[in-house]
Amino acid sequence: MYTDNKNKHIPKISIQRLAVYLQVLESLDVDGVEVITSEPLAKACDVNASQIRKDLTYFGEFGVRGVGYNVKSLMASISEALGINREWPTVLVGAGNLGRSLVGHNGFKQTRFKIVGVFDCDPFKIGEEIAGLEVVCTQRLKEKIADLKVEIGIIATPPERAQRAANHLVSAGIKGILNFAPARIFVPTYVNVEYVDYFHYLYSLAFQITHDKR
Repeated sequence: MYTDNKNKHIPKISIQRLAVYLQVLESLDVDGVEVITSEPLAKACDVNASQIRKDLTYFGEFGVRGVGYNVKSLMASISEALGINREWPTVLVGAGNLGRSLVGHNGFKQTRFKIVGVFDCDPFKIGEEIAGLEVVCTQRLKEKIADLKVEIGIIATPPERAQRAANHLVSAGIKGILNFAPARIFVPTYVNVEYVDYFHYLYSLAFQITHDKR
């Protein structure tokens, strides 16, 4: 059973693992699995069973000792805990190659996150259509976000334009930003920011391969 423990300090890594658990549970559900115990779930998530139990305790009590977790029930509880038991309208700033790929990505159609607006400052891109959405001038962000009740924005601009894009999003009232641009942005403390930088992962892989003593 999910309980809202707002006063608890929940490690960010636990929230990230929760998203992995949900992905695995969704696959199990598609395969027709109704109940699963900690051990096979942990193996599928590439963690240990005690870690799964610890992460879940931040959000309530789940499963039955000796029986395991009901897959659908746990999926629903994790979705509620993550706040994705509702649809999240999202806007994207940057209609270049990366932005176009993100708008057309099938993954968005399979989640609660729906890109409802695409914005750019390039006059040659404004007015174009991407996956059924017209590219709108970033100057109209505030107007559009208010109409669509959007709280999350995605930045897919070149690095030198990322801060300007962030400024537009913050001014428009966005509460969370996912930044794909390889640049750090500065926003007020009430705005949450997540970075997606593929090079960081490549650096990590290069390091691990270089120093792998196995």
